[in-house]
Amino acid sequence: MPGLLRGVARTAVVAGTATAVSNRVSRRQAGRWAQQDYAQQQQYDQQQAAQQQQAYAQPQAPAPAVPPPPAADEMTEKIDQLKQLADLKAQGVLTEEEFAEQKRRLLG
Repeated sequence: MPGLLRGVARTAVVAGTATAVSNRVSRRQAGRWAQQDYAQQQQYDQQQAAQQQQAYAQPQAPAPAVPPPPAADEMTEKIDQLKQLADLKAQGVLTEEEFAEQKRRLLG
């Protein structure tokens, strides 16, 4: 019986030591990862600040002028193209998504 008790005690000591070491390694790794994350966040923040400063330092370009309304010929051409797209959709050549995308590009 004393040999069995000694073996159980030795196993308990080894298991407890392994658990303590494992926990310490985990905490150390977590600390290192936290430091790396903090350093990366600081670097990202510095880059963002530099980009914002550059954006404010550059003069703003004037807003583009609103294009004039299309001429009657252009409007007629667009209507004809829309009719063709609708026909293709009705024939099953174009899906609803494709039709919507082409319509958006045409009227865009």
